[in-house]
Amino acid sequence: MSLLRVYPSDAHPGAHHDHHTLEDITAEAARAGIRFERWEAGVALPLGAGQEDVLAAYRTSVDRLSRMAGFVAADVVRVLPDTPGHPEMRRKFLEEHTHAEDEARFFVEGAGLFVIHHNGSVLSVLCEQGDLISVPAGMPHWFDMGSRPRFTAIRLYTSREGWVARFTGSDIASRFPGLGEDGLSG
Repeated sequence: MSLLRVYPSDAHPGAHHDHHTLEDITAEAARAGIRFERWEAGVALPLGAGQEDVLAAYRTSVDRLSRMAGFVAADVVRVLPDTPGHPEMRRKFLEEHTHAEDEARFFVEGAGLFVIHHNGSVLSVLCEQGDLISVPAGMPHWFDMGSRPRFTAIRLYTSREGWVARFTGSDIASRFPGLGEDGLSG
């Protein structure tokens, strides 16, 4: 079940407020300028499904969002426990960073934790199959796939460059629970 947990960024992570319903998550995320939606993600993908297979399966939804939000490129990230290099990938994504463009992800399988640092709060958004999240350009955030990752997500971009991070150098991510910790599990 999707979850949005809000912490004060300067307080102990034990002080938080949870939002469990789609309506509450969407409204709380919108207050921070974050798009959160639930889409249909019922296409069963074969184990070896490649990027083109995944994009083809969700072409209608991807095209609709691309027209609405100005996305010009899409790719697929699929990480499983046996994906080579996933611990290094996790460390990189766990560093707080920003992007020059909106960062949109549609989870077609599995789960991941987007954590956004915004106006004195930290919003941890547990995204699961069917969830779409879009973090605005310039908003500091990090992503946790967990120590045993299992997710497939379509990533959408307003630039053809794809994923380009600007790391903030902050250690804030180390002070908050990650995926699989403190009730944040997919």
